[in-house]
Amino acid sequence: MQTRPSKRMATRAALAMAGLSLAFLYGIGALIYAGLINGEENRLKAERNQLSDTQIAAERGTIYDSNMNVLAKSASAWLVYINPSQIKDDTQKELVVNGLSQILGVDADSVRTKAEKTKTGYQKIAGEVETDVKEALEAYIDENSDNKLSTIIGIDPDTKRYYPYSSFASTIIGFTNSDDQGVGGIEMQYDDDLTGVSGRIITAKNAQQGSMSSDYETTYDAKPGESLVLTIDEVIQYYLEQGLEQALVDTGAKYAYGIVMDTDTGAILGMTSKPDFDLNNPRKISNAALSETIAAITDDTQRAQETTNALYAQWRNRTISDTYEPGSVFKTVVVSAALEEGVVDLNTTYTCTGGIQVADNYQRCWKPGGHGHETLTQGLMNSCNPFFITIGQALGEERFNKYFEAFGFTEKTGIDLPAEAKPVAGKTYHALESMGISELSSSSFGQTFQVSPIQMITAVNTIANGGKLMQPYVVDSKLDSDGNVVYKTTPTVKRQVISEKTASTVADMMEQVVSIGTGKNAYVAGYHVAGKTGTSEKIGIEGAYIASFAGFAPADNPEISILIAIDEPPGEHGGGAVAAPIASMLLEKIMTYLNVEPQYEDDELSNISSVAPSLVGKSVGDAKVSAAKFTVKVVGSGTKVISQTPAAGQQMRTGGVIVVYTEENAAKQTATVPNLCNMSMSQANSAAVNAGFNIRLSGTTNSGEVLSYKQSVNAGEEAEIGSVITVYFKSNVDVQDG
Repeated sequence: MQTRPSKRMATRAALAMAGLSLAFLYGIGALIYAGLINGEENRLKAERNQLSDTQIAAERGTIYDSNMNVLAKSASAWLVYINPSQIKDDTQKELVVNGLSQILGVDADSVRTKAEKTKTGYQKIAGEVETDVKEALEAYIDENSDNKLSTIIGIDPDTKRYYPYSSFASTIIGFTNSDDQGVGGIEMQYDDDLTGVSGRIITAKNAQQGSMSSDYETTYDAKPGESLVLTIDEVIQYYLEQGLEQALVDTGAKYAYGIVMDTDTGAILGMTSKPDFDLNNPRKISNAALSETIAAITDDTQRAQETTNALYAQWRNRTISDTYEPGSVFKTVVVSAALEEGVVDLNTTYTCTGGIQVADNYQRCWKPGGHGHETLTQGLMNSCNPFFITIGQALGEERFNKYFEAFGFTEKTGIDLPAEAKPVAGKTYHALESMGISELSSSSFGQTFQVSPIQMITAVNTIANGGKLMQPYVVDSKLDSDGNVVYKTTPTVKRQVISEKTASTVADMMEQVVSIGTGKNAYVAGYHVAGKTGTSEKIGIEGAYIASFAGFAPADNPEISILIAIDEPPGEHGGGAVAAPIASMLLEKIMTYLNVEPQYEDDELSNISSVAPSLVGKSVGDAKVSAAKFTVKVVGSGTKVISQTPAAGQQMRTGGVIVVYTEENAAKQTATVPNLCNMSMSQANSAAVNAGFNIRLSGTTNSGEVLSYKQSVNAGEEAEIGSVITVYFKSNVDVQDG
């Protein structure tokens, strides 16, 4: 009778022991799993609960121009965040939401959403906060100390990117987003170099997830990024931007872009795409009319899409990302190849009758009736398409393709900027295997294929520097945080494309294009400009053209190469009429800035300006003797000259007006500036002198048929008598090109 209970007890004991054993084994297994197998993950979880790890943004490197002027710089700012786990009630939450939204100018609903994530310990609210805003926020926190906002709202060091010149060189520099990452341009291309290494502040947290005292804090300092010195020259860039900005106003074109390159090295001295944008406010559409049009769109999705399209369009660096048919500018490449291969020489002639038969098509010359009998140089000067079709056919497909590739048109240039257009055989240019007589003929005068502006100027620069194809670049050097050079760009010669002799021959031909050919409006007295104009119809857009000019100066010893393109001018659209005059203005300014001494030919001396003599301190009688070549107007009753207009050394024409003042406080004499446009040189000079002003001639002044088209002081404005007004001239005769 007693054995059954004993058995039951034994069974129960065995089961209990088995259960304990299993529990023990499970516990051991869990410990092993947690400590060994999953130990690292659990350790990190514990650290996250016990430690606050805050990142300190590294100061982004500075971007300088070639003269060490600051183009982009980071400065101290602040980052504001919240710890939602510390919010205990709705009163605290609403104080946080209202305070942050009002002081920081952020969306209240966004702050509320983050504040309601009560299981998290960190939610970023805003970065790049200015010091005055940070101080206002600190005052708000103090005002609400009873609600312990200091345990919820945190403020850490941050940096903010500044661009001192707003839109200056915007498509080259690019900008940074809210995470301090580069977007476009140099900021994107060299993001890793500029960024540096972030620092950290590690602080222990208590059981309520609040920060403990500084005794439990460890700080790792941030390492600043490297700074960059660009090849861009602030002065040249300014001239280029100013010139193309005005070109948009004068021509009504859709876009304008240009590049200035150092001939010897390939360094980019200036580059711009207009219109551009404000680097400090890159997400604002710079075109006011376009912005209004988009704002009027009622459909939210469509409006958002059009806004995105507009922003990407204004950020686009068209000099490297766009492609276009180069038109007649490309004839410089064709004649270089033909001379190098010996299929033509300077004695080669052609008789242009107005067109030429190519397969089933009759290809017309741009000049009705043709150019008649031409030498090779005259063919380039006249931009004669039939002549160049015969040159291309003489080269043949294989040799044409050989030089097309050698001049760099089948590959990227390798410029150190993002989003360079990639040439694609069969799409942007004719592949050798698919090139027939029609494709060869049209390509010979720059049509039916596309290149980028950076490719085109690099090819023309090859002619300028003795046949060497250079790799273009925009970063000259990198500096560490102490200003030490840690990297210096070495100019890269990619290959010798043509001989120095051929390059020199073509340069001489291009100088004559500017002296008396279709490029005459790019002429600059004393600087012997070499160049070629181009006019091309845009593919797929009937009646839309790109007018361009590419060249270099001085022709006999080139220092810079230049390319100007005016995209979709609504009226006059020829490269010789539209782009060449802009190139002339820019080349004159740049050559003067670079201290290139002008070398005037005898026939140029009669048109160049004289220099105002120094008359200050002389008696009125002596002043008149010293300025015998000019008309002297005396203001005041004194006996000695106190001041003069124009100032001594300023350029003015012989026979012009010099106003001398003989009393200290004599009122400056003014007059209304006359309209000096649409006049010959002599007419403009007479009109200016009769009104009491002087003129300085600029542009094409070596041709009898030129007319003035622009003046530096607008007609109708009041200006001091004796002031020098620059009047620009151009020709409208024989400046067309195919």
